[in-house]
Amino acid sequence: MTAQAELVGFAAGALIAVVTAPVGVSGAVFLLPVQLSVLGVPSPAVTPTNLLFNVVAGPGALVRHHRQGNLTGSLTRLLAAGTLPGVVIGAVIRVFAVPGASVFRVLVGLFLLPLGLWLCVRVLRPRRRRSGRPSPRFITALALAVGTVGGVYGIGGGSIVGPVLVGRGMPVAQVAPAALASTFLTSLVGAAAYAVLSFTVDGDIAPDWSLGLACGLGGLVGGYLGARLQPRLPEDALRFGLGLLASALAVLYLLQVIG
Repeated sequence: MTAQAELVGFAAGALIAVVTAPVGVSGAVFLLPVQLSVLGVPSPAVTPTNLLFNVVAGPGALVRHHRQGNLTGSLTRLLAAGTLPGVVIGAVIRVFAVPGASVFRVLVGLFLLPLGLWLCVRVLRPRRRRSGRPSPRFITALALAVGTVGGVYGIGGGSIVGPVLVGRGMPVAQVAPAALASTFLTSLVGAAAYAVLSFTVDGDIAPDWSLGLACGLGGLVGGYLGARLQPRLPEDALRFGLGLLASALAVLYLLQVIG
């Protein structure tokens, strides 16, 4: 990649992370179309490149959450127990089965659009919210599915886990740091899995290291700033923002398929 492309990647990573980090989304889901359409990263190398972005960008927000005391509890462990094996499964599927990206975009779009709109409506027309958290079995099963998807398409999974858990009544302040921590661990294992698989298969399998690092350094800065903003934002604003992000991602993927 040229220095100009790396500069664009740094800027994109920073802008996306500062907006998405407060609600527990790494931003990789929005960076993926930029890498494909603007920066021209080949497939399937775009998947581990996106995972590399998460690895480098993740500590920025996580350090801030740790200083604020938000990384306690068992939610991170439950998510990691599902996403870590899932991302390895997803990497193997991506390299050897090469599933079509269009099917993924349609399914995720149709899933996230009503969920995102529902979160927005709940803020605009508040009703009595169900408190508490889903069962550990549900959380781990959800994380396994999301980890597999993340391994195939190079997304952290926070964009899917976050809206589901928040929609089930969990506070954003609890979900966001756990989702980001799980995304970081999942991406670390996923990027390593692709690096290993690149020695066994011909083609563009390994990540674009320079671009992934450039995007990740931007995300490192943006993620720290975004996590610092979170305590200053009211819960309803975070819920509404998460709903908007989920809806925007759904529309983006559906438009890509239509186009």
